[in-house]
Amino acid sequence: MRTHTVAGSFRDPSGHLFYSDGRLYRQVNACYKENYDQLMTSGLYEALSTSGLLVPHRESGPSGAQTDPSRTQSDPSGAHPGNVYRVIEPDVIPFVSYPFEWCFSQLKDAALLTLEIQKKALEFGMTLKDCSNYNVQFKGGKPVFIDTLSFERYMEGRPWVAYRQFCQHFLAPLALMHYKDIRLNQLLRSHIDGIPLDLASTLLPWRTNLVFSLLSHIHLHAKSQKQFADKAVDVEKHTMGRLAFLGLIDSCESAIRRLKWSSGSTEWSAYYECTNYSAAALGHKKEIIGAYLERTKGDIVWDFGANTGVFSRLASNRGIYTVAFDNDPAAVEINYRECVKNNETALLPLQLDITNPSPGLGWNNRERMSLLERGPADTACALALVHHLALSNNLPLGKIAEFFRCVCGNLIIEFVPKRDSQVQRMLATREDIFPEYTQEAFEEEFLPYFTILDSTPIKDSDRTVYLMSGKQV
Repeated sequence: MRTHTVAGSFRDPSGHLFYSDGRLYRQVNACYKENYDQLMTSGLYEALSTSGLLVPHRESGPSGAQTDPSRTQSDPSGAHPGNVYRVIEPDVIPFVSYPFEWCFSQLKDAALLTLEIQKKALEFGMTLKDCSNYNVQFKGGKPVFIDTLSFERYMEGRPWVAYRQFCQHFLAPLALMHYKDIRLNQLLRSHIDGIPLDLASTLLPWRTNLVFSLLSHIHLHAKSQKQFADKAVDVEKHTMGRLAFLGLIDSCESAIRRLKWSSGSTEWSAYYECTNYSAAALGHKKEIIGAYLERTKGDIVWDFGANTGVFSRLASNRGIYTVAFDNDPAAVEINYRECVKNNETALLPLQLDITNPSPGLGWNNRERMSLLERGPADTACALALVHHLALSNNLPLGKIAEFFRCVCGNLIIEFVPKRDSQVQRMLATREDIFPEYTQEAFEEEFLPYFTILDSTPIKDSDRTVYLMSGKQV
């Protein structure tokens, strides 16, 4: 039996995730027995899972029926096989994404989902013990809560233990994106336990002190944290009745709903309005890519430089799960809003800089997976991208080929020569120091990593689209 524990789930004493023979399981430890039983018998699990708010699971059987043998008696978490209460098998998320890869609306929808679940939990006598944004993933085009062990019995008078975490993981980054700069969601990449409230309070403009919800949930909250940071807190003296609890949740929800971001126009969000493709060229390019996708027959596609997802949808509309990566937050926002509007279930827009992709993060660099650890994809698309990597970022063609071989089995890639008007525009403001950027060199540099199965010039264009299959290297 091939078994390994999911590295990012070791902190929770209630249980952990593990793979066994390629299937994902969640071990529920004995210490979580009462909370798990209440979740399952109160009707909360059914209410959340049937409405698409919580990822469904199947019980693999009673304690001991299926355990994680990689956990031993010496495991400091106590989560060894003898401490197992249940093992469950949750539905699998097609692609695990992280909050710093989400656009504004994705993070906002994840926040509202978390609050909706908290309100629903109270109806069944439970509450969320943590509100990490990593507890949310996107499946079927919508956010879904994935941590079945985040629920605990509600105790009348007890304050919401996850309140600070909610503010750090959701409210603070959304407020910074709304009031300061949309790129500040990248702070979540260096602060995996959420943006510290004192930092958010410092970065937010002074006028946010006049917004009651932000004054309360961020500015005063940050001062309170600082004031009591080195003091013992008597929990018995800090009580919160049910109505006050609901009022706090409603206040957080109102604060989140008021935060908006207008994407406006950036260099890439309006790309297809000012492209040098003629209607004939654009139509022919779609035909080529559609035909190549039919030949790859994969289950998952990664589309790099996807912009607003025009070509990504050639894959997702065929039922192929497609992750559409782009570095422009406006393009990702537009793409996600289009997905929501049209109820697209096989397309996931994400923000990613291909020259600096998501690394492994957290303890031992393993709590959050790097991009490469989440692959490889069956097929990658790199359309109108290579010239940006080679000419704007000075990346040698061989390095580009090596990267794509790491992330995919098949590759649909477009070569844009120097005579193309877009490349001419790029080179107009800089010296051309790229004598080796030719179509012949492109093919030569990719051949050690890929077999070129086909290539098709795009009509009414100087560009060529290639279909390649990865070699064993």
